[in-house]
Amino acid sequence: MARSARAQEEIRRFLDIGAVQVAELDLDGDEAVLRPGPGSPPVTHGEVFVLVKRGGRPVGTLLGRVPEGADAKAVLADRARAECGPAVVGGSGEPPFTTVVVATRERAGQLARALDSLLAQDHPRFEIVVVDNAPVTSETRELVERKYAERVRYVCEPVPGLAAAHNAGLDAVGGEVVAFTDDDVVADPRWLTELTAPFAADAGLGCSTGLILPARLTTPAQVLLESHGGFAKGFTPRTYDPAHPPGDEPLFPFTAGRFGSGANMAFRTAVLRSVGGFDPATGAGTAARGGDDLYGFVRVLAQGHRLHYTPYALVWHHHRETWRDLETQAYGYGAGLTAYLTAVLVNRPALLPAFLARLPRGLAHARSLTAVRDTDTAGGAGMPGDHDERTHPWPRRLSRLQRRGMVYGPVGYLRAQYALRAAVRKTTAQRAKTAQGAR
Repeated sequence: MARSARAQEEIRRFLDIGAVQVAELDLDGDEAVLRPGPGSPPVTHGEVFVLVKRGGRPVGTLLGRVPEGADAKAVLADRARAECGPAVVGGSGEPPFTTVVVATRERAGQLARALDSLLAQDHPRFEIVVVDNAPVTSETRELVERKYAERVRYVCEPVPGLAAAHNAGLDAVGGEVVAFTDDDVVADPRWLTELTAPFAADAGLGCSTGLILPARLTTPAQVLLESHGGFAKGFTPRTYDPAHPPGDEPLFPFTAGRFGSGANMAFRTAVLRSVGGFDPATGAGTAARGGDDLYGFVRVLAQGHRLHYTPYALVWHHHRETWRDLETQAYGYGAGLTAYLTAVLVNRPALLPAFLARLPRGLAHARSLTAVRDTDTAGGAGMPGDHDERTHPWPRRLSRLQRRGMVYGPVGYLRAQYALRAAVRKTTAQRAKTAQGAR
C-alpha cells in the first residue's frame, strides 16, 4: 500500500473508533454495586469499560456490551464473576505519615477536581502540598487560598519543569513518605492508604507505584491509547529487588517504564532526598519532554532499595483527547525515555558498565517498543485496559514519532540543562533584587 494511502487508511480507522463508557463494579459475595467512572453519566446500553473490584480492591478490567433494555449491573456482574479473580485478603499495616505533592501549571479547574478527591482519602495521617510551577497568573494560588485554605499548602516554584516542581515539593515535605500525583487525576478513596502501607511492612522499600486507569474514553485518542495499555501495569502486585534482579527483566533496572508512572508514585522521603531528588533537566515542561519519574525509579533501585507495584492503589487519569495530543505524547515518551537514561548516566557514571552490557538487548527492546502494533491476532477480542489484546492498530505515524523522540532525547536533556542554568540564574537575580528593594 502506498504511503499516502496507508496514512489515509490509518486516519479512517482512527476516526471510526467509538466512545466507550467507563464504570466500576464492586463485587461482595452475591451483591454488586455498579458506579459510573469519575465524571461519567450512569451506565446505559452499549460498550462499557469496567474496573472490577472485590472487597474494594481492583482485581481486573473487562469490556462488556450491555444490550438495549437490559439490566447493566446484572449483565456486567455475571461477566465479572466468571472472568475476574478472587478478593485479596490482608493488608500491609498502618500507613506512615505522608505528604502528597501535586505539581500544576495554569489548570485550576482540573486541580480542584484532583484536590477534592485527595481530601476524601481514608489515609489516617497525611498532608497536601500544591506546587505552582512557573505560574503566569495567580489563578492557582487564589484557588488554594479561597477554597482549600488550611487543608492544602501552596508552594511556588518559578523554575519551569515537572522535576523542578517535584523537587520544590520534596523540600516542603513533612511526611515520612512523599506521594506524587498529577492535577488531571481523580484518586480512589483508598489510593493513598494502599500506596503507602507497604512502606510500613518493608523497611528496605524505597518506592511504590500504583494502578492508573482512564477516567473517560469518549474520544478516539483516549480509546486508542488505553487499547494499547494506557498507563496501567496490570493487576498483580510485584516487588523489584536490586539484590535479586528479576529473571524476566533482562534490562533491569533500565526498563523503568515497567515499574509505574509519575501520576501514581510514592517514595520514602529520606531515600528520595539521599539520591538528590529528581533531575530538574528532565520531565514535562523542559526540552527533555519527560523521564523524571523513570529517573527517580532507577536512582532508588541503584541505591539498593526495593520498588513495589500495587494494583490496589488506584487513580483515574484523564487521558489526552485529540490526535495532536497523541502525536505530542508519542514524541515525548520517546524523548523522555532516552533523556532519563542520559540523566542517569550523567549523574551516576558508575552505572555505565551495566548499561553498556545491556545495550544490545536495549536496542532490540526499543525497536519493539516503537513497532507498529496491529490488533490482537486472537480474533480482535481484546479490550481497552486488558493489556494483553488489542482492539485497534497502533498507527505508524505514532511509532515514527516515538522513534524520532528517542533520537532527540539526549540532545533534549542537554538543552534542558542549559535552559535550567539560565532559569536558575534569572531566578537568583530576581530574588536578590527583591531582597535589596526590601531593605
